[in-house]
Amino acid sequence: MAGPTVHPRLGSRFAKCVLTSGQGDRSDATLHQPYGTPAPALVFSSDFCYDTRVPTDDKAIRLGHPSYVWRFGQDRRLDLIRRYVALDNACVLDIGCGIGAYVEKFSALNARAFGVDVDAEKVVNARHEKNLDSLALAVSEALPFPDDFFDAILLHEVIEHVADDAQTIREAQRVCRRGGRVVVFAPNRLYPFETHGAYFGKRYVFGNIPLINWLPDFLRDRFAPHVRTYTARDIRALFAGLAGALIAHTQIYPGYDKLARRSAWLARVLRGVTYFSEHTPLRVFGLSHFAVWQKSF
Repeated sequence: MAGPTVHPRLGSRFAKCVLTSGQGDRSDATLHQPYGTPAPALVFSSDFCYDTRVPTDDKAIRLGHPSYVWRFGQDRRLDLIRRYVALDNACVLDIGCGIGAYVEKFSALNARAFGVDVDAEKVVNARHEKNLDSLALAVSEALPFPDDFFDAILLHEVIEHVADDAQTIREAQRVCRRGGRVVVFAPNRLYPFETHGAYFGKRYVFGNIPLINWLPDFLRDRFAPHVRTYTARDIRALFAGLAGALIAHTQIYPGYDKLARRSAWLARVLRGVTYFSEHTPLRVFGLSHFAVWQKSF
């Protein structure tokens, strides 16, 4: 099998988890987990890669759905990122990259972009279909990169799904260079809808479920045990004790892209009203937190 192309500073640990598109027998690549424990039943080959531990439907519930189509909402979030990260010639990592949408956009803006994800199927598809050879399979709690390597790290609607969100943030700050920035988008507890669906008994219902996130923790976690959501205090707590500071933290409303396909005028109205609200105290009810942390020099 052809070996992976590896950045000189990344070394063998990244090479081990990079998926290759060469021909040959199954590789011995492993999914990196904390403390170096290889994941069981993860099968690699040159043509396919799948995780036999997780049924497809359960995986979608647990890991969420990435943005398959780039629309207005993603453009708006990219603009927010660019306010705080100079992408030109920057070395950037997207943790939880999914199908590589942001990696592709960062590369188009002249960044040296890398991505990691735990979903082998999406990583393989992105590498083959989009020719994104800088994507790798790795867990966020044990990144296969050296210290102080990246100018910026993005976690876009990811920390709510990972096994350990605090360790994920610690790893992000570890691989961030001094003066570099970690950008986080994460679900807001005060948004009136749970956007990741909910369980009613043993039945999972996909969609925007109202008011679940406003319930006390013990009730909310019965309906949505598969995903976290965060208060402003929770976001700040993730970075507590790290050598750096939050330089931006606010809440933002949705892009309303699906609604715009059905009713363009209603989407325009909601965008106008809620985007104005982002500059008022009503921003606390936005869909997502947007936070930027800068590592100390």
